[in-house]
Amino acid sequence: MTRITRRTSHRDDDDAQEGGRREARKQRTRRALLDAALELMQGEQSFNSISLREVARNAGVVPTAFYRHFRDMDELGLALVEEALRALRQMMREARNAPLPASHLINRSVNTYIGYVRANREYFQFLAKERFGGSRALRLAIRQGTALFISELATDLARFPMANRFSTEELQMMSAMVVNIMLSATELLLDLPQDD
Repeated sequence: MTRITRRTSHRDDDDAQEGGRREARKQRTRRALLDAALELMQGEQSFNSISLREVARNAGVVPTAFYRHFRDMDELGLALVEEALRALRQMMREARNAPLPASHLINRSVNTYIGYVRANREYFQFLAKERFGGSRALRLAIRQGTALFISELATDLARFPMANRFSTEELQMMSAMVVNIMLSATELLLDLPQDD
């Protein structure tokens, strides 16, 4: 039995190319809005102190273009939180899953974290400001991201033989202390000159 295949016309090819270009433009504009918000917060400004109009102007788009990408400023902020934490979670997972002795694993995890913070300073300045900042939605998202880190660390710690003597609650508590110490250290790291 012969199968009939539909040949694409030049018009279909042109439409597909145009759709691809449109999607690429849309992604560039979205990225420009995210980057503009981060740039505006590099000084003393917090997320709540910047306006949609400032973000749009800094991104080089009209304010109405903002709404093609985000419902409101909180949605843009949530996208920044997700973007920062998603990549960090993946890198930390890879660092912890390396077949290394426990002492090397801890050093590797800390070095991975510090390297990521330094490479993505603007995201962590944003997270540090907004962790206790004005937007409830952002505070909750950061808190949920932190809770996920704590849970993943507790699960990883449970794999070590020495962890057998600790309950799940104790591992969660130790993980919470480690993560919160690292968050405090992050704020100190951000206060150092960039070349230190």
